Amino acid sequence: MDRRSFMMGTAVSALLLASKGLAFAQEAEGVAPDLAQFPRNETVIVHNPEGIIRNPGWFNPWVVGAGNGTSNGLHQLTTDTLWLIDPDAGVAGASENAIYNSLADDLWQYNDDFTEMTVKLKQGITWSDGVDFTADDVVYTVEKQKATPGTPFNGAFTAQVASVEATDPYTVHFKLNASNSRFHTLFSVRWTGAWIMPKHVFEKVEDILSFDNNPPVSLGPYTLHSFDPNGTWYIWEKRADWEKTALGMVGEPKPRFIIYRNNMSPDNRLIEMRNGNLDMVHDLTPEATFSVVAQDPQIKGWFPGFPYAHPDPTLVMAIFNLQNPKFQDKRVRWALTLMLDARAMSMASYRGAATLSAISVPPTGTHPRDYHGPLQEFLTNYEIDTGTSKVKPYDPEVGLQIAEMVRPQFGDAVPSDETAIRNAFGYGWWKQNIPAAEELLTAAGFTKNGNQWTQPDGQPFTFSVMVPTDGVVNRLGSIIAQTWAQNGVQAQVEAASDTWDRQRVGNYEVNIAWAVETWGGHPDLSFFLDSYHSDYVVEPGASQPDRNWMRWKDPRLDEIIEKIRGIDFNDPKGIEYGTDFVKLHLEEMPNIPIMAYNVFSLQSTRYWTGWPNAENNYANPVTNWSNGRYIFTQITPATGA
Repeated sequence: MDRRSFMMGTAVSALLLASKGLAFAQEAEGVAPDLAQFPRNETVIVHNPEGIIRNPGWFNPWVVGAGNGTSNGLHQLTTDTLWLIDPDAGVAGASENAIYNSLADDLWQYNDDFTEMTVKLKQGITWSDGVDFTADDVVYTVEKQKATPGTPFNGAFTAQVASVEATDPYTVHFKLNASNSRFHTLFSVRWTGAWIMPKHVFEKVEDILSFDNNPPVSLGPYTLHSFDPNGTWYIWEKRADWEKTALGMVGEPKPRFIIYRNNMSPDNRLIEMRNGNLDMVHDLTPEATFSVVAQDPQIKGWFPGFPYAHPDPTLVMAIFNLQNPKFQDKRVRWALTLMLDARAMSMASYRGAATLSAISVPPTGTHPRDYHGPLQEFLTNYEIDTGTSKVKPYDPEVGLQIAEMVRPQFGDAVPSDETAIRNAFGYGWWKQNIPAAEELLTAAGFTKNGNQWTQPDGQPFTFSVMVPTDGVVNRLGSIIAQTWAQNGVQAQVEAASDTWDRQRVGNYEVNIAWAVETWGGHPDLSFFLDSYHSDYVVEPGASQPDRNWMRWKDPRLDEIIEKIRGIDFNDPKGIEYGTDFVKLHLEEMPNIPIMAYNVFSLQSTRYWTGWPNAENNYANPVTNWSNGRYIFTQITPATGA
C-alpha cells in the first residue's frame, strides 16, 4: 500500500471498525499539547499531513485499515526493517547508493538464480522492553503475515516466499517460489515497508487483527510519551538506550521529545510555524510558501531561493488510456505533446516553481546524475518524422526561460547559476510546435475542419481530462485541456474526487496524475517499472495493479523489464537498462511526462538547525516518509534556543 492509498482509506476504514465498538476521535482542527512542558532545545515539533485520526489509540501497523495514524511518528520512530533507501543522497558514511543497512548487517545475498536470499542481521539491537531483536522476529513477521489475511504483506509473502528460517540467531534464509532479484525490496523502505514484528509480544496475542498494541513496543529510538485522545497530536520520548537501535548506530537522535501534530489547515500550519510552534511543515501552497519565506528569514525550503520546493520522486504526467482507440496511435500522443507549452504549464500549476522532466524519470534525488544529465545530447538531437518534415523537438533552455520569467517578481531568490537553474527548474522539455503537431495528426488520418480536428472515422476528436478537485495538479490539468482546446482538440476538464479509483479500473480518457514513482536516491527503476510488464495488464473495467495506469503493452518493454529482473539491484547495468526504457518511452510516448510532484516542505531554524536541503541533500524533508528518521540524527539545537 502506498502513502496516498493509506491516507485516502483511513476515514473509510475507521467507519468499518466502528462496528467493533472502538472509540473514534471527533472532527476538530488540530490543537497543540501543552508545549510549556517541553523545552524547545529538546523538542522538535512536526506537522503530520494526515487529517483526523479516527482511531487514535491504535498502534498496530500490522493491520490493514484500522483507522489509525501512520505518519504520527509510529512508522518514523518506532518501526524498523532490514534496509531503508533514501529518496535523496543519504547520510554520508552511513549509506551507500542511498541504501542504509538498518536491521541488516550487510546487503542482501542471493544465490545465482535469485531463488534464495540470505540476510545477516545486526547484533546488539533491543526492543524498548529490553528483549533482544533476533532472526526469530523476522521469521515470525513473514510466517504470521502469510497465515493472516488482513495484514499488509499477506499477499506478497504468500505469493513469493516458499519458506523462511533462522539458521542462527542473526541469520535469516529465504527460499522463494520463483526467481526474484528484487525480493529484498519488500524489506526496503521507500515510504514504508515490511516492518518487523516483536515476536515475544504478538505470539501471546490470540487475534492480532484486534490487538491495538497500545503502547507499542518500539524497535526505534523513541517510545510513546502521550497522545491526544481526539487524535490530533502524538508525543514520543527518546529511549535511554537509544544506542541499541539501528538508527542509534548511525548517530544519536538529538531531540529528547518529538511531537507530531496533524489535522492542521494550511493557514494554521503557517501561523503555528511563524509562532514557533512547528519546526517542520510537510507542505504549504506555492503562494503561501513564497509569502512566508519572504517574511521570515528563519523559515527555509529545499532550495535556498525560488522555487523552494522539494521535488518528490514522483512524476506528474498526462496519462492516456491506451485501451481507448483514440490514443492507440503514437503519432496522436506525440501530437498532443507538441501542442503543450512547458512555460504555461509551470506558471499555471506551480506559479513557475515546477521542476520539469521530458523523460519518464523524476528529476529528483540522484536521477539527474544518472539519467537527465547523461541524456542531454541524445535529447537535443532526438528527431521526429511527422510524415511531412523532420523536427528536433527538445528544448534544453526552457528551464532557463522560466527562471527569467519569475526573476522580476522574486529577484535574487531565483538562482543565476545555470547548473542550479537546471536542478531547480529541470533540464529541459519539448518545444511547443503546433505545425509539427498538425502534421502528425494529419499523418494519422485526422482532418481539420475550421478549428476542430476530426478522427479518421469522421467523429470529432473530443475527450475528457480528469483532474483532482483542487491543488496544483488541478491547475496543471486545466491549462493542458485549455491548450489542447485552443488548438482544435475538444478536450474538457473533468474535476473528480475519485480520480485514483477511476484510474485503477480504466474509467477515464486522459488523467493528470502519476504512473512513475522511484526510489529517488538509487538508480534502479523497478519500483514502478516492474509493474509495467504486460503480464499485469488487465481487461477494460478490471482493476489494474499499480502503476501501469495507461495499460501500456509492448514486447520490447517486457524484454527490458526481464533484463532488470535478471540482475542484482546494484548492478551498473541497471542504469543501462533504465536508459533503454527511457528511449523506448520517448519513441512511444504512452504518457506525457511533465514535472516532479514538488512538495513545499519548510523547516524553521529558530530552535533547530542542520535540516536537509538541496546543498546538503542527505534526506527527504517531507515529514510523512519514514526515511525522515535520519534527519533527527543530523540536526542540532540552534544557538540560544
